[in-house]
Amino acid sequence: MTRIKSDERTIRELLANTKYQLDYYQREYSWQAKHVTELLDDLSKVFLESYTEEDTLANVPKYNHYFLGSIIICHAEGQRYIVDGQQRITTLILLLINLYRSLEKGRLRDQVDQCIYSLSGGTEGFNLDVPEWHDLMEALYKDTPFDERDQSESIQIIVLRHRDVVDRFEIPDDAIPCFVYWLLDNVYLVTIKAFDSRDAYTIFETVNDRGLPLTPTDMLRGYLLSNIDDADRRNGASETWRRQVQTLQNIDREDSTDAIKAWLRSQRAMNIQDFDRIGSEFHRWVGEGDKELDLTDTDSFATFIERDFAFYCDQYYRLRLASRKLIPGLECIYYNAQNNFTLQYPVLLAPLRVEDTEEDLFSKIRITAAYLDILIHRRIWNLQEIAQRSMADPMFAVMHAIRGAGISELSDMLYQRLESESYSFANNSLFQLQNGNRRKIFLILARMTDYVGVQSGESTQYEDYLRSGKNRYEIEHIWANSFEYHTDEFSHESEFQGYRNRIGGLLLLPKSDNASSGNDPYDKKLRVYSGQNLLAKSLLEQTYSNNPGFRRFREDSDLKFKPHPEFKKVDLDDRQELYLRLAEQIWNPECLRMTHSTE
Repeated sequence: MTRIKSDERTIRELLANTKYQLDYYQREYSWQAKHVTELLDDLSKVFLESYTEEDTLANVPKYNHYFLGSIIICHAEGQRYIVDGQQRITTLILLLINLYRSLEKGRLRDQVDQCIYSLSGGTEGFNLDVPEWHDLMEALYKDTPFDERDQSESIQIIVLRHRDVVDRFEIPDDAIPCFVYWLLDNVYLVTIKAFDSRDAYTIFETVNDRGLPLTPTDMLRGYLLSNIDDADRRNGASETWRRQVQTLQNIDREDSTDAIKAWLRSQRAMNIQDFDRIGSEFHRWVGEGDKELDLTDTDSFATFIERDFAFYCDQYYRLRLASRKLIPGLECIYYNAQNNFTLQYPVLLAPLRVEDTEEDLFSKIRITAAYLDILIHRRIWNLQEIAQRSMADPMFAVMHAIRGAGISELSDMLYQRLESESYSFANNSLFQLQNGNRRKIFLILARMTDYVGVQSGESTQYEDYLRSGKNRYEIEHIWANSFEYHTDEFSHESEFQGYRNRIGGLLLLPKSDNASSGNDPYDKKLRVYSGQNLLAKSLLEQTYSNNPGFRRFREDSDLKFKPHPEFKKVDLDDRQELYLRLAEQIWNPECLRMTHSTE
């Protein structure tokens, strides 16, 4: 090996006016939504620990710093190659593109631009220079359409992860300039530089292939088994552990770790400090607190695995299956997962007891999931965060309160918590689409659209509304983005845009229909809506005579559906009120009392 060099670099120092290529042995971009979410949550958490609403850019240099790990770069033949760290760098570029598009023209926007696209080495282009990605990056950078059909898997994954960045970035609009400045200068990596491709590969191999470190799950297993003196009992517990971990890893390789965290938080954490520590080092937490956990002899350690670990892993596995596909009675788990509410798992496990019957387990999970569904959507409607950083404390309080509760007690307790909540749908009658909540608005519209259809006698289409690809659904504005159509009611375009983005002026349509009718006047849009879902068709007169199921739902629900031959300001006001009442009906706390099981 010739020489290597390492140094600390901020995002600005690493990316500004500097081009990188990917080395030939780099794997394809493969991050999943959860990896993007974890990165965004970590960045947001550290930033918001320092930021206050009164801050300006001058305050940012004093903010906390964030370390993003190490990357390996090779300088060879006049080029810079990313040897290790492609997943993080690509995701950072996607985040920077989103921020670039959010900023107004000015010097800060120009600084972000230099980290994405620049003149370097005599050529102009993207700083992450991957020829296969050029057309996609161009479309994302310029915010123009891109057809991912027939593209490589890596391209399709980048498209999905860019949507995740857009949907799950939750920094308030007013804080974005400070966040951008902080991201560029207070977030840093350690770069390891090699100056020969063979040396670069040696470093890459050393970092990635010299054995797998023990995980906290492995260390907890070792600690628990080492305290079981009876060999037969120890072998049996070891087999139970192996079987449970293998089953969970069939869903996701990290699910065994997540299951243990959810189990210990739900049943054993006594305060928020326990809750936090279980999230980072549960193996040490168990080892240091074994007496408080009643782990005192061979039998208690064996039972901890054979009964408690096995039972709560089984229940966690059930919850994870319900998070991936709609299961009758447990639909709210799927809905919560779509909102990326990972804290639902320890809360759902909290009331479960080993001695519960299958019927009782099902009822407890259903009630608790419905509670979370209502809480989440009330917060979203009132522009409140649902990310883990803001929900950890209240969720710990809930899980501690409902731990081991019976069905009637659980239902009453969660109902009263919702009744005492300060947030309701009526608190924000002007709820609208804005920067950072597009995904959440989409999911609310999907629920509303599906609810109207199901209540009118149709089968559920919710999963269909969430499909990806060329036939995916998109948010449709009933008003075209044409201020000139509405100058008789609005004197300023900003007022028109605010009204246009209210949820009452939105629908879900398949991408092809949405694109074809996007800027048409309302009378032409109605022709498209006639072949769509019932929420869209409810704008048309003939729906009220041609669909007896919808008529019955309208009468029974007392919701003020009515046709709109034209769609003026007053029509959008009516529709806004309708959606608000629809939300109150879908997310009605009375559903917590609708249980079919008794203790």
